Amino acid sequence: MIGVGIIGFGRIGKEHSSWIDASGNARVVGVFDPTPARSALASSLGYWTTSNLPELLNHLSVDAVLIATPTAFHFKQVMQALEAEKHVMVEKPMALNLIESLQMCETARKKNRVLSVFHCRRWDIDYLTVRQAIESGVFGKLINIESRLGQWASCVGPAAPEYRPNWRNESAFGGGGLYDWGSHFLDQLWQLFHPARAVEVFAQLRGNVWSHDCDDFARVLINFDNGAVGLCEINTTTTRPLPRWHIDGTEGSADSPFSLTFNTTEWAKLTYTSAKGQTRELPLAEPGLTESDIWNKFAKACEQNSLPAVTVDSVLVTMRLLEAARESSIRGESVRVRY
Repeated sequence: MIGVGIIGFGRIGKEHSSWIDASGNARVVGVFDPTPARSALASSLGYWTTSNLPELLNHLSVDAVLIATPTAFHFKQVMQALEAEKHVMVEKPMALNLIESLQMCETARKKNRVLSVFHCRRWDIDYLTVRQAIESGVFGKLINIESRLGQWASCVGPAAPEYRPNWRNESAFGGGGLYDWGSHFLDQLWQLFHPARAVEVFAQLRGNVWSHDCDDFARVLINFDNGAVGLCEINTTTTRPLPRWHIDGTEGSADSPFSLTFNTTEWAKLTYTSAKGQTRELPLAEPGLTESDIWNKFAKACEQNSLPAVTVDSVLVTMRLLEAARESSIRGESVRVRY
């Protein structure tokens, strides 16, 4: 069993603590958080706490760390942890940019340490259902996949109030819809088209209502090398959300409803209409890994030199798309994806 130190005990850090302790092969042994209220919360749950990061990283019982801080802190803290010879799980998005991500991967390889990213939505029931439908051949040749989230509310959501709760609306901290929900949705999207490769991106990132510092509307269009196209859209400025999924192929199309409560089972209710006009509901996929399952596989990777549930090499594809989207929006033109 590996001992895990948590860096950042905000809302998601606290959630991770329960997933870790339920994993069977990992347990929380310590928490670093400079915010007194969050440190006190960790102490109340029975965890050893410190406001000194080197103290956590040098703790003999800490084999691995979770980094659950704002995105802007990921690179420095991942590098500190790897230099301290710790395995690392980092929340998504992996880093602010591709260069940081590549440096993190290279250091993990040099130190022979496991580095993984918590892209848990690779096992959401809606994504798995879409993937199952595609693999069944019901769409024929894929033409188009559209992945959307729509709401009239900021991405900030139920943030912990004790430390800069609005950071997801601040670009300096890695805020914005593209890096929030968009990092998950782009990660899902390219995998649905695999083995086709994303080659070109055009993006529109705008701050309209909740932030003028970063995007509260993000639209990313992707050309794949097999001629198919994908769309990822995070629109937190709409009162009329569009379907969560829309898929077109040579044999038919399907979509699924939006859910303002982010109910993935609702998102998974795919209504399919064949090219001949016949309509039916597509079957749900079997459940995927739970958050504790992901931690279990990570712990086994640390102990047995096996692969974690999410490999960093796969996440680099997602980071390349995020990088291309940001560059495209700044330049106002499509850009090639750099491999």
